[in-house]
Amino acid sequence: MKPVGGSITKTLDRGAQLTCADNSGAKQLEIISVDSTNSRRGRRATAGVGDKVRVKVLRGDQEVKGQVHQAVVVRQAKEYRRPTGLRVEFEDNAAVLIEENGLPKGNVTRGPIAKEVVERFSAIGKIASKVV
Repeated sequence: MKPVGGSITKTLDRGAQLTCADNSGAKQLEIISVDSTNSRRGRRATAGVGDKVRVKVLRGDQEVKGQVHQAVVVRQAKEYRRPTGLRVEFEDNAAVLIEENGLPKGNVTRGPIAKEVVERFSAIGKIASKVV
Protein backbone atom coordinates (compact mmCIF):
# COMPACT_ATOMS: atom_id res chain seq x y z
CA MET A 1 0.00 0.00 0.00
CA LYS A 2 1.30 3.44 -0.92
CA PRO A 3 2.07 5.78 2.02
CA VAL A 4 0.01 8.94 2.40
CA GLY A 5 1.87 12.24 2.46
CA GLY A 6 1.16 14.84 5.09
CA SER A 7 0.27 14.46 8.73
CA ILE A 8 -3.22 13.01 8.96
CA THR A 9 -4.71 13.36 12.42
CA LYS A 10 -6.13 9.96 13.32
CA THR A 11 -9.25 10.53 15.39
CA LEU A 12 -11.55 7.58 14.64
CA ASP A 13 -11.38 5.02 17.44
CA ARG A 14 -13.15 1.70 17.90
CA GLY A 15 -16.88 2.31 18.26
CA ALA A 16 -16.89 5.39 16.02
CA GLN A 17 -19.92 5.55 13.74
CA LEU A 18 -19.47 6.36 10.05
CA THR A 19 -21.86 6.92 7.18
CA CYS A 20 -21.46 4.64 4.18
CA ALA A 21 -20.43 6.70 1.15
CA ASP A 22 -21.29 4.14 -1.54
CA ASN A 23 -24.35 2.33 -2.87
CA SER A 24 -23.53 -1.12 -1.45
CA GLY A 25 -26.75 -1.18 0.63
CA ALA A 26 -25.25 -0.14 3.97
CA LYS A 27 -26.23 3.19 5.54
CA GLN A 28 -24.43 3.41 8.91
CA LEU A 29 -21.23 1.65 9.98
CA GLU A 30 -19.37 1.14 13.26
CA ILE A 31 -15.59 0.62 13.48
CA ILE A 32 -14.67 -2.59 15.30
CA SER A 33 -10.92 -2.66 14.49
CA VAL A 34 -8.24 -0.81 12.55
CA ASP A 35 -6.34 -2.90 9.98
CA SER A 36 -3.71 -0.55 8.58
CA THR A 37 -1.85 1.04 11.45
CA ASN A 38 1.63 2.07 12.52
CA SER A 39 0.87 2.61 16.18
CA ARG A 40 3.01 1.84 19.17
CA ARG A 41 2.87 -1.67 20.62
CA GLY A 42 0.18 -1.93 23.27
CA ARG A 43 -1.55 1.28 22.22
CA ARG A 44 -5.05 1.11 20.81
CA ALA A 45 -4.98 1.91 17.10
CA THR A 46 -7.02 4.77 15.67
CA ALA A 47 -7.91 5.48 12.04
CA GLY A 48 -7.83 8.50 9.76
CA VAL A 49 -8.41 9.27 6.10
CA GLY A 50 -7.08 6.51 3.86
CA ASP A 51 -6.90 3.79 6.53
CA LYS A 52 -8.42 0.33 6.20
CA VAL A 53 -10.81 -0.58 9.00
CA ARG A 54 -13.10 -3.48 9.81
CA VAL A 55 -16.69 -2.31 10.27
CA LYS A 56 -20.05 -3.69 11.33
CA VAL A 57 -23.13 -2.56 9.42
CA LEU A 58 -25.61 -0.94 11.85
CA ARG A 59 -28.30 0.19 9.40
CA GLY A 60 -28.98 -0.77 5.83
CA ASP A 61 -30.53 -3.45 3.64
CA GLN A 62 -31.44 -6.77 5.23
CA GLU A 63 -28.74 -8.71 3.37
CA VAL A 64 -25.87 -6.55 4.72
CA LYS A 65 -27.23 -5.49 8.12
CA GLY A 66 -25.22 -6.96 11.00
CA GLN A 67 -22.41 -8.23 8.77
CA VAL A 68 -18.71 -7.43 9.16
CA HIS A 69 -16.84 -5.93 6.18
CA GLN A 70 -13.61 -4.15 5.40
CA ALA A 71 -13.83 -0.45 4.61
CA VAL A 72 -11.66 2.56 3.79
CA VAL A 73 -12.16 5.86 5.60
CA VAL A 74 -12.77 8.52 2.91
CA ARG A 75 -13.82 11.54 5.04
CA GLN A 76 -13.24 12.70 8.61
CA ALA A 77 -14.68 15.65 10.47
CA LYS A 78 -11.42 16.52 12.26
CA GLU A 79 -9.15 18.68 10.12
CA TYR A 80 -5.82 17.34 8.91
CA ARG A 81 -2.86 18.95 7.19
CA ARG A 82 -1.63 18.33 3.65
CA PRO A 83 2.06 18.71 2.66
CA THR A 84 1.26 22.00 0.91
CA GLY A 85 0.12 23.48 4.24
CA LEU A 86 -3.57 23.34 3.36
CA ARG A 87 -5.86 22.11 6.13
CA VAL A 88 -8.80 19.94 5.07
CA GLU A 89 -11.93 18.97 7.02
CA PHE A 90 -15.26 17.45 6.03
CA GLU A 91 -18.76 17.66 7.50
CA ASP A 92 -18.96 13.99 8.53
CA ASN A 93 -17.04 10.77 8.97
CA ALA A 94 -17.58 8.38 6.06
CA ALA A 95 -16.22 5.13 4.64
CA VAL A 96 -16.51 2.99 1.51
CA LEU A 97 -16.97 -0.78 1.79
CA ILE A 98 -14.31 -2.82 -0.02
CA GLU A 99 -13.80 -6.49 -0.87
CA GLU A 100 -10.79 -8.59 0.19
CA ASN A 101 -8.87 -7.69 -2.99
CA GLY A 102 -9.32 -3.93 -2.43
CA LEU A 103 -12.06 -3.27 -4.98
CA PRO A 104 -15.12 -1.32 -3.77
CA LYS A 105 -18.41 -3.19 -3.26
CA GLY A 106 -20.53 -0.38 -4.70
CA ASN A 107 -20.24 1.22 -8.11
CA VAL A 108 -20.78 4.90 -7.26
CA THR A 109 -19.99 7.11 -4.26
CA ARG A 110 -21.98 9.86 -2.58
CA GLY A 111 -20.26 13.07 -1.57
CA PRO A 112 -16.62 14.12 -1.90
CA ILE A 113 -13.69 11.74 -1.47
CA ALA A 114 -10.32 12.86 -0.06
CA LYS A 115 -7.39 13.00 -2.48
CA GLU A 116 -5.27 10.88 -0.11
CA VAL A 117 -7.67 7.96 -0.52
CA VAL A 118 -7.46 8.09 -4.31
CA GLU A 119 -3.64 8.04 -4.14
CA ARG A 120 -3.69 4.89 -2.02
CA PHE A 121 -6.76 3.10 -3.47
CA SER A 122 -7.09 3.98 -7.16
CA ALA A 123 -10.18 1.76 -7.61
CA ILE A 124 -12.12 4.03 -5.24
CA GLY A 125 -11.04 7.04 -7.29
CA LYS A 126 -12.56 5.49 -10.41
CA ILE A 127 -16.06 5.39 -8.87
CA ALA A 128 -15.74 8.73 -7.02
CA SER A 129 -18.16 11.47 -8.02
CA LYS A 130 -15.94 14.25 -6.62
CA VAL A 131 -12.33 14.23 -5.37
CA VAL A 132 -11.24 17.01 -3.01
